Formats: sequence, structure tokens, C-alpha cells
Amino acid sequence: MSATEKRIHVGQGDHYVTSDPNVVLTTVLGSCVALCLHDPVAGVGGMNHFLLPEGNQDGTAASRRYGAYAMEVLINDVLKAGGRRERLEAKLFGGGRMFDSLSDVGAANAAFAERFLADEGIPVVGGSLGGFGGRRLHYWPVSGRARQRAVMDVAAVPPPKTTQPSVVAGDLELF
Repeated sequence: MSATEKRIHVGQGDHYVTSDPNVVLTTVLGSCVALCLHDPVAGVGGMNHFLLPEGNQDGTAASRRYGAYAMEVLINDVLKAGGRRERLEAKLFGGGRMFDSLSDVGAANAAFAERFLADEGIPVVGGSLGGFGGRRLHYWPVSGRARQRAVMDVAAVPPPKTTQPSVVAGDLELF
């Protein structure tokens, strides 16, 4: 991190838009998805972080966690800050499968985000969706540069295999 760099964390349900070249937006994603949006000519961009694809969009704090609301708010704020719709470039991150269950929220989030941007005519020029586990994301919204690192969930790592001592004649093993 340079001396002039300003890190701003974007949490679940949040978004941030800026034209400050010193700002780096950060977040940590699991099954959530972040849209990183940028207009390369205007030098403005931002990031959102949503938890679920669709839900109540009544403008309350609870509606901020849904993708449909988060995508609209981010796009509109980038446009208000000087971006032009026809120049917008998107990168999508997250949507990981965090638990081995019947429901894959991450896949639903990723599919929603890709479909939403296709419907809006905004090209996805990069990113990383799906997979297993989380990722830490850094995004420079003015330049459009993004960097991610895998986040290892220590609880998800199986314990090392241990060898059981062999049973000697006369020993009793209870189970």
C-alpha cells in the first residue's frame, strides 16, 4: 500500500463510488457477489457487495443486501458521478460454494449478476465467479484494476490423518 492509498472496505449490502485515484476498495466474499464497475474514460467506478439475488426492494436497509437493488444503485451512482452507460465495464467476483448442501447460493448469485449485466448491456470484462471457498478482493475503481486472493477457511480444512496404533493380541478396542 502506498502512502497516499486510501483503503475503503465495502461490506455486505454496501456500495461505494469514487473518482479518487488513491482509493482502493476491499471486500471479502464467500457466496456473496461483488460487482466492480468502471468507466475508463471518465475515471470513475465503484463496487457493491450483495448477499442474495433478489428480494424486497423497498429501499430499507434490508433491501440493500439483495442483488437487484445493489446493482441498480451502483450503476446509477456511477452514472451520477460522470460515467456513461455505453462505456461501463464490469468485473464480477465471488459466488463461491461455501457449504456442501443442496442449495448453492453462490451459483444463484453469480448467475443473477451475469444475467443482470447482460440484460443491461454492460460487458463483463473480467473477474472470478464460483469455485469453492472465499476470496479477498482489492479493486482500484478509477483504473479498473482488480486483485483477488483465496481465503482459506481453517475450519473447512480436514484435520491431518493420524495413524492408529496396531492392536496387539490381548488388547481390547471399544467402539
